[in-house]
Amino acid sequence: MINGVVHQADLWASYIWPAYILTIGGMAALLGWAFTTMRRAEKRAEGMKKR
Repeated sequence: MINGVVHQADLWASYIWPAYILTIGGMAALLGWAFTTMRRAEKRAEGMKKR
């Protein structure tokens, strides 16, 4: 900020960390969801094999 004027770079820089945290958090959530879904599908397949 120069002379009280907010420049584009300042606005852009303020979004870096929240966007980074949301991206990493979203990727971790998707990875966890995929892992649990795959484990559930594997257990269901094992159950169907035993029948």
